[in-house]
Amino acid sequence: MLAATLTAGVLMVACGGGSGSDPATRTSTGAPEVSPAGDIPDTQAFVTYSSPDGTYSLRAPEGWSRTQTGSATVFADKLNSVRVDAANVPAAPTVASATADEVPAIMAATPGFKLATVSRVSRPAGDAVLIKYQADSTPDAVTGRSVRLDVERYEFAKNGQQVTITVSAPAGSDNVDPWKTITDSFGWHA
Repeated sequence: MLAATLTAGVLMVACGGGSGSDPATRTSTGAPEVSPAGDIPDTQAFVTYSSPDGTYSLRAPEGWSRTQTGSATVFADKLNSVRVDAANVPAAPTVASATADEVPAIMAATPGFKLATVSRVSRPAGDAVLIKYQADSTPDAVTGRSVRLDVERYEFAKNGQQVTITVSAPAGSDNVDPWKTITDSFGWHA
């Protein structure tokens, strides 16, 4: 009987059934760690992405899918996404111009749009206009359900060019650090 109990205990630990067997998903008490949907893990690795024309680069989450449509590049993983758009502009955006021109355009094109703030933020590549809002995701193809998203849109401009980095994740996700890693890594090359 003792041999059977020991064998069962060894198998549980070997198969991951023991308390704390996976430090990435266990807390110090051995209970599973529960993260809100959409949290990007603190252990996420990032890789450098350079635009096809060499205008800019940034660090994107490693292992996420990447799609290219025109001047837009999208990195996505489940309900998280990073969208990078490049365009020529007559003038750099300001908080006032973003509030007057861009917010109404975003609102008209975005289901469930709810504006939080429009502000100016500093990053190593220079100041950017930041538009924070919530929106509904594209409905799931199978269930038809949408997820509420937190969205941050950073608009960088230099010499008639604008690069917009839009990061989104399910509402309530704790992605402050990964989003800062991405926007801090943005750099101009032209």
